[in-house]
Amino acid sequence: MIRIGVLLTLLACPASAEVQSPDSLLRDHLWQQVRVLEPGERPRVGLVLSAGSVRGLAHIGVMRVLVNAGFPIDVVAGTSMGAVIGSFYVGGLSMEKMWEIGANMRMNSGNNLNTIRLISLILNDQLLSSAPLEKLLSESLGKRRFDELEKPFACVAMDISTGEKIIFRDGPLAPAVRASMNLPGIFKPVLYRHRYLVDGGVVDYIPVDAAKLLGADWVLASVTEGDYSNETPTNVLGALEQVIDIRGAILSRQQRREADFLIEPEVGQVVYYDVSNTIDVMERGMNAARKGLQGAKENYILRSLPGLWNSWEAKR
Repeated sequence: MIRIGVLLTLLACPASAEVQSPDSLLRDHLWQQVRVLEPGERPRVGLVLSAGSVRGLAHIGVMRVLVNAGFPIDVVAGTSMGAVIGSFYVGGLSMEKMWEIGANMRMNSGNNLNTIRLISLILNDQLLSSAPLEKLLSESLGKRRFDELEKPFACVAMDISTGEKIIFRDGPLAPAVRASMNLPGIFKPVLYRHRYLVDGGVVDYIPVDAAKLLGADWVLASVTEGDYSNETPTNVLGALEQVIDIRGAILSRQQRREADFLIEPEVGQVVYYDVSNTIDVMERGMNAARKGLQGAKENYILRSLPGLWNSWEAKR
């Protein structure tokens, strides 16, 4: 027990920014020890990717930093754009391919929601189809099912008839992810499994609960929430975006507390359908992850100490 007490004390001490101090060296050593433990010997890590539409492309940047750092990721859960990005990762796409898709992302898979298109949407009194998104998913991932993915994955949609939260963990992947990303007010509800489904961000903005259903013991959440506090909507879609953002903020208060660590890219001012600068959005995700990486490692090491202790005892 003395050994664990010393470790906790050292982990709580700030490390020098210029020269590696003894506690910094210990952190690095413990991190390497934690990384090689099997899930179950260490806490299973759940990566949770929030809703956020175009802002959610910042998840790609966050994941790029985590993957390059060798951060363990055992299960993934996502809502809306978080579901799309999460499906790419568990489907085996490389970070380079995900970055390429993000750089060329269009809300309607090839048709940006520009002014002319938005006016047409309003005047025609007819919602757009999100079928092209399902086509993109199928082309990128094939006709994959949840049980064929590289890691356990879950995504969330909402039944627009009942307001019920639907968590998908089995069956075909593409239609479930399409439903999770099906923005209300822009895309037609998706008929799937006898339900009309829309974007899950309305009911589960940061799906920590879904990750825990998959067996996560420790949850890192990437949150791409909008900042509506200084904005006054000037059009229909702006008002719709703000209502969704407010609803998401209310939901996320409790969900934030349920996560063990948060990474929050500075994308609050990004308009949710504006794909004019997606590379900047992804880079903001990388910046946030770099800033939070050390804290995430330390938090996870602390949670992993019992498993480390057991592994040391077994080797004695």
